[in-house]
Amino acid sequence: MKIFTAYIEWDPETNLYVGIIPGIPGAHTEGATLDELQKNLKEVLELCLEENPNLKENLPNFVGVQQIEVGV
Repeated sequence: MKIFTAYIEWDPETNLYVGIIPGIPGAHTEGATLDELQKNLKEVLELCLEENPNLKENLPNFVGVQQIEVGV
């Protein structure tokens, strides 16, 4: 069992949560709720890993996130 970290944003144009799993090509989706997004992310992640078994040998290692402040 491996735990992956997803990056989640709120898209005000579509009123949906959008999630990506960094380091896994194609692992991105959306959902109307956070629960729906989590279900969709799990499904798409399983599909990505199934379609590309080589990814399992070189999975990304999540380190963390940083917030960068700029004067806008």
